[in-house]
Amino acid sequence: METDYKVKLEIFEGPLDLLLYLIKRDEIDIYDISLERITSHYLEYLQAFKELNIDIAGEFIVMAANLIYLKSRSLLPVDQQPPDEDAAEDDPRWDLIRQLIEYKKFKEAAAQLHDRALEQERIFARTGMNAGAITLAPLPLGEVGIFQLINALQTVIKRIEAREDLREIFGEHFTVSDKIEVILQRVSNGVTLKFSELFAEIAGRIEIVVTFLALLELIRLKQVRVTQSNPFDEIEIAATAN
Repeated sequence: METDYKVKLEIFEGPLDLLLYLIKRDEIDIYDISLERITSHYLEYLQAFKELNIDIAGEFIVMAANLIYLKSRSLLPVDQQPPDEDAAEDDPRWDLIRQLIEYKKFKEAAAQLHDRALEQERIFARTGMNAGAITLAPLPLGEVGIFQLINALQTVIKRIEAREDLREIFGEHFTVSDKIEVILQRVSNGVTLKFSELFAEIAGRIEIVVTFLALLELIRLKQVRVTQSNPFDEIEIAATAN
């Protein structure tokens, strides 16, 4: 494995985006957050970023520290809670919940504006006798972000590790560049590849990670697109149209 390979994929989403994604993925009521559960899942993502050598902004680490602090506070009896002049409630979750609710409102407003812009782009006026008629171009599939990709990777690793034939062949050497060629070959001629199919014949964790790094590099280079028809559907990989 190319241990010195560093992913330079730009991550435009922040720690609050990750928390909202985890809440939505696990179908948790935002008002009923389990600090223990959300902190555990958040730290799993940070560990995945670390293992994949992905650069993340410092605010991800700050949020991790804050979650651990809130989790530790929640374990203390009320009469032993540390003094907090800014806290109006005894429950240490409320400040985080308020942040998430406000951020969610801004995200939803931004998404609505984005959808309206896409709708306008889809409208094409017909020329000729029926100039007043319009046609609608199809909306593009939803682009997949880094959090969805990490979630899909974790699912693949857990599934493979649960199999009895899990193996690591230490004599084999996998490189990102070789896996890039493999992926490009598999999506050539307009073929769409499901994320699970990409890893179907792989039985070792090292090869999984190298293949995933190759996919991230192809995304960064805009040579492939990864999309979902609906949130949490199977991720699909296709070559970018030239």
